[in-house]
Amino acid sequence: MPAYKDNVTGKWFAKFYCKNWRGENRQIKKRGFDTKREALEYERHYKIREEENLDMTFGDFFKLYSSDMEVRLKHNTWLSKEHVVRTKILPFFKDMKMNEISPSDIVKWQNEMIAFRYGNGKGYSETYRKTMHNQLSCIFNHACRFYGLKVNPARLAGNMGKEETKEMLFWTKDEYRKFSEAVMENEVAFYAFEMLYWTGIRCGELLALTMADFDETACTVRINKSYQRLQGKDFITTPKTKKSNRVIKMPKFLMDEMKEYFAMLYGYEETDRIFPVTKSFLHHQMDNGSAKAGVKRIRVHDLRHSHISLLIDAGFSAVAIADRVGHESIDVTYRYSHLFPSKQLEMADRLDDMKSEMEELE
Repeated sequence: MPAYKDNVTGKWFAKFYCKNWRGENRQIKKRGFDTKREALEYERHYKIREEENLDMTFGDFFKLYSSDMEVRLKHNTWLSKEHVVRTKILPFFKDMKMNEISPSDIVKWQNEMIAFRYGNGKGYSETYRKTMHNQLSCIFNHACRFYGLKVNPARLAGNMGKEETKEMLFWTKDEYRKFSEAVMENEVAFYAFEMLYWTGIRCGELLALTMADFDETACTVRINKSYQRLQGKDFITTPKTKKSNRVIKMPKFLMDEMKEYFAMLYGYEETDRIFPVTKSFLHHQMDNGSAKAGVKRIRVHDLRHSHISLLIDAGFSAVAIADRVGHESIDVTYRYSHLFPSKQLEMADRLDDMKSEMEELE
């Protein structure tokens, strides 16, 4: 495994032969390394990758996994994944060889995560434990699928958590009326909450809106992007799912309100964000407005739940609601099943009528 120094640049380079996937031996040359060690490490990793040799540490494989996956995922999704791996998984597995990690090693790691306690005595939630395990399992699945690992030890060990059902809160029409009156003095907050409550769009979708997304004649708003604030920078990304790309019909009063708001935006271009704030601003306004109005505090996302409960109360079907709010599957809408009115009595009465109609025909 030789490495060479370029006497002109002072940099090191790797030069070696390696068989490709066809079994052909070809020369590989890579320049620009600061040290001999870096050049040799490049050669070792390159050969491991080409020859599908998992005789490498988990830490080294995660570097390969990162180069494979980071470009395929949304920036915010990758940052969340990378944070979990870097802070909860790498400290335990970093120096273990990929082809030697066993289900029992996974169980030992799980036990550490289960036993962990913060200063207040609380541990990781069931949902977060499941998230940690899923991230670990994803890495081993990638190794099985693309790098020849024989089995996923995380799958054999089994998960260590479960999805916790979060309480679904929402405001009634009267509660929202009180809240909207309480925040009316802050124009940005008032119009932002009006859009959230009466359209059911997500917070990120709201914060990405521009004037160009509104069609005043058709009374619609187009949802085709989402806003994220990550590591102190603004990002406009694609919506959460494919179904999230949609055009929503707005009630006339809401379009009139937005036209009033547009008139206040001096110097704005049609492609500028009309709500140039962050989610934390909306959370702060929710705190103040809820307290001032004397209504229960709900999350900003719960305004989406509130809109869906309005539509259910108005008698719209789950299919129609899923289409409006951009649920990827109608199964997501059915999570609100406890809000749908029972049709059992109506069904029984209708069956009685059908029986009577049959008897009359005899």
